[in-house]
Formats: sequence, structure tokens, C-alpha cells
Amino acid sequence: MAENQPLAPASEGALDMDQVEYTLRKRLPRKLPKRKNDIYVNMKTDFKAQLARCQKMLDSGCFSEICIHGLGLAINRAINIALQLQGGSFGALQIAANTSTVELVDDLELDEGEPLTRTRNNSAIHIKVFHTLPK
Repeated sequence: MAENQPLAPASEGALDMDQVEYTLRKRLPRKLPKRKNDIYVNMKTDFKAQLARCQKMLDSGCFSEICIHGLGLAINRAINIALQLQGGSFGALQIAANTSTVELVDDLELDEGEPLTRTRNNSAIHIKVFHTLPK
């Protein structure tokens, strides 16, 4: 999604420009490895559909665990999905979460001259949902 906004001054290594109009184009995050039990949560897909997909994978018996990944705004949704799965399992599922920081690249397209790029960091969460072993 493109946005027109003035470039704000930033710290060392930033672009040295006055208030210049530019178009911001956000690139997709680098491709992470995708295993069959990985689910990448986003804010565009319906919550119930994402929850149903996770539940179906766990109920199929093909996977003893799934990994739910969320980036930026989708972190809350990923956590909510994991907690819904755990709550509906009556103690049969457990969750383990790890956080990380992902480097993203944005393109700044100016009215004149070559396009510039900038990098920024965004938070991510990786939640493992797994069946508890019977004692």
C-alpha cells in the first residue's frame, strides 16, 4: 500500500532531506522456511478461518504440533488463536512462545532521482502448540 507523507528526520545513517514528498512501498518480509505444520497468521484472512485451519491440522492426527507465526500487528491474533486452541482442548494442548525481531525493507520512491531503501525492525512471535503426552 502506498502512502504519501513527508520524510521525518531520523538519526545517524538516515536520509538527509527536507520535507520531501515520497511514496512508501513496504516489501514483504523475507521468506521464512515453511514446513507443513507452519501457519503464518495475518490480519487480512478471517479470524475464524485461521482458527479452523489450525484446529483441523491438530485434529487430523498428522501433526503432533503446529507452529503459529505472527508479525507486527498480527502478533495479538496469533496469541489469540493459540489461546483459543488451548482453551478448547480441555488441557490436551500446551503452548510455548518465542519472540524475535525481523528486519524489513521499505522502498522510498521520490518524485525525482533514484529510489532509496530503508530498513526497519518489526516484532514477531512464534508459538508452538502441541499435544501433551498422557501420563
